[in-house]
Amino acid sequence: MAKLEVCLSILYVPLILNTFLFYSVVTATYYESISPTLLRSHEKLTHLRFYFHEIITGPNPSLIVIDPPKVVANSPLPFGSMVVIEDPLTLGPELDSKRIGKVQGFYLSNTQREGIELEIVMGMALHFLEGEFNGSTLSVLGRNQIINEVRELPIIGGTGAFRFARGYILARTVKVDYLKGDATCEYNVYVYHYPSTTSSSHHQNFDEGLQFMTDPILNKI
Repeated sequence: MAKLEVCLSILYVPLILNTFLFYSVVTATYYESISPTLLRSHEKLTHLRFYFHEIITGPNPSLIVIDPPKVVANSPLPFGSMVVIEDPLTLGPELDSKRIGKVQGFYLSNTQREGIELEIVMGMALHFLEGEFNGSTLSVLGRNQIINEVRELPIIGGTGAFRFARGYILARTVKVDYLKGDATCEYNVYVYHYPSTTSSSHHQNFDEGLQFMTDPILNKI
């Protein structure tokens, strides 16, 4: 009888262990709630001013029109046109002023009206390469009615020093050549954000948790 009980206990232990492991795997999750206090700093409001240059003339244009619409229109950018850009950002309005970053993105012509009253939807990343914000970016997505003296564009996010970014840009045309297409705009940026130093050990701890969940559980017992 004692031998039978020993045999049964030997059989039941793996069964219980397997059941425990099954429920451990099923209840494992890939997310967790965290407290905003982990940011460990107050939100900042920053104002930046710089100049955006769109260059069409010369050996190295900063934009290219992708597959222009097959329509005849009295417009420099017919409805449906898509443009990809990599434009320089400078400290002053002159192109040879100190370069502080670049813009990478695209815009779409979204008006069927003819003439120079362009309306575009822009999606772009402002990538800073100088000073305190070196390596950080701001993400912008919105409508730009170029003919207006001042246009407002929303900031929808950012990276590096601009994590959790939100705000807006006031864009003002400084000069434009409607025949050649070259243009310079002043950008006044107002952005709320948190510094990048907030990416502390919490992310490392959570990554270790994910690693534990994906490792063979038997190796952890």
